[in-house]
Amino acid sequence: MPKSLSPQEALHKAAAYCSSGEQCCYDISEKLKKWGIEDSEASKIIEYLIKQRFIDEARYAKGFTNDKFRFNKWGRTKIAYALRLKKIPETLIDEALYNINEEQYRDTLLQILENKQKNTKAADKYDLHAKLFRFAASRGFEPDIIQSAIQSMKL
Repeated sequence: MPKSLSPQEALHKAAAYCSSGEQCCYDISEKLKKWGIEDSEASKIIEYLIKQRFIDEARYAKGFTNDKFRFNKWGRTKIAYALRLKKIPETLIDEALYNINEEQYRDTLLQILENKQKNTKAADKYDLHAKLFRFAASRGFEPDIIQSAIQSMKL
């Protein structure tokens, strides 16, 4: 078992970790637990990191949302769920999701549905519709947007 860090060492290590990429309070608190830091010390470290702007949950939520949408092609539902798991406040989640461009969002959904359609075997157009709908829902897109995207496709 690795030796636990002193609070000062943990602070420096956490600050370096935050500097290398955007982090949220939940991620840092999990790291501090793993490093053997007590809860009282961990909360002081996190407070300090927030004051020094190493941690900014609004910035984290916006960056996370942008990355998951652009690179992973996730929908709003899946992004919001992932942010809730990281204990990001609802207001920050809503603000981050609001920043997704609606036209880009619909275009991305249409693109992934068209790609999926090419590789999907279905008995008939209803079966294909159901498979595409389930696929898009698993990516976190909303049912009404999925439905309109599928209807706009020539099945």
